[in-house]
Amino acid sequence: MSSKIKLIDLFSGVGGLSYGFSKDSDFQILAANEILPKMAKSYSLNHPDVKMYCCDIKDLSFKKIKKDLKINDGEIDLIVGGPPCQAFSTVGKRLLEDPRGKLFQDYYRIVKEVKPKVFIYENVKGLLSMDKGNLITEIINLFKTEGYNVKYKVLDAANYGTPQHRKRVIIVGNNLNKSYEYPEPTHSEIDLTTNLFSNELLNPLITMGDALSDLPLNSDILNISNEYLSPPKNYYQKIMRQGSSTKIHDHIPPKNNSNLIKLMEALPQGGTPKDLPDKLKPKSGFGNSYSRLWWDRPSTTITRNFSTPSSARCIHPLSPRPLTTREGARLQGFPDNYSFFGSRSEKNLQIGNAVPTFLSFALKDSVKKLFNN
Repeated sequence: MSSKIKLIDLFSGVGGLSYGFSKDSDFQILAANEILPKMAKSYSLNHPDVKMYCCDIKDLSFKKIKKDLKINDGEIDLIVGGPPCQAFSTVGKRLLEDPRGKLFQDYYRIVKEVKPKVFIYENVKGLLSMDKGNLITEIINLFKTEGYNVKYKVLDAANYGTPQHRKRVIIVGNNLNKSYEYPEPTHSEIDLTTNLFSNELLNPLITMGDALSDLPLNSDILNISNEYLSPPKNYYQKIMRQGSSTKIHDHIPPKNNSNLIKLMEALPQGGTPKDLPDKLKPKSGFGNSYSRLWWDRPSTTITRNFSTPSSARCIHPLSPRPLTTREGARLQGFPDNYSFFGSRSEKNLQIGNAVPTFLSFALKDSVKKLFNN
């Protein structure tokens, strides 16, 4: 490759979607945008060479980026980003006129200003059903009017080596007059299943046990260890511990009251409040609140509240407590030396909102083929 593929990271969060690109010397992240100061700080701690614009995206323009970085039109090859998509309908209004679609509007505006050769737009799976499917159609058509060949597909991060089921819509557009091909899965539910498209054997899914078994359980809040239990036990743990110190950071569980601890102790693996005796059943909560995960499966999708038992399923498979910040980071594929800035809840927000890094690597490889072919 003659020169680096230059990219801008919009709605960057802590850098999950761009993580794979940052680890490939053929790519260069020039600038990133994130509105939350502590999230932007976390990004900059891990990517000090990237110009961070910590501001509302409506206040960001390509004109400013060009001036700051001393670059010209046509020098940005790729834009990546996942604008949060509010639950709005486009009935009776065009997407670009609906104020509830303002975050998408600004992503679209910057793509229009920059004219990158390729863009990646990431969003929740629910995007496909909004407004009875009309919203995704409108988004695709808007990018097509700018001369992009556009595709979209739902990818599950677990199929690319993440110890977590996390399905996301990935929209990819390019104006290179080429057809983009999505990355083929590398991991599958059944051991060593054959990929019908490539005839390659797939790896089994990465489980929570695969991801976390070298970390101390830290079940007792009064007896917390920040030492690894063992050397890395598998390939995933080796990746997570590359460049890390001998101490584990952010692996302290939150304090829970005795009644909640009794509830969690009584849950079997994969259990829900339905599995509890009546005296321990919580009086409120959703169907997957106060529910335990499985050691021999990938995690279900984690949220920003993965340290809160009353939230979506987040109770450790083997310990009567919810997940720690470090465990959440592991399940998203962030290595142990990745820095998060802020309080526990702020760090968990940064992690829970991220795109898993292994999905980023897969997308990076597929986009690289597009530029190389």
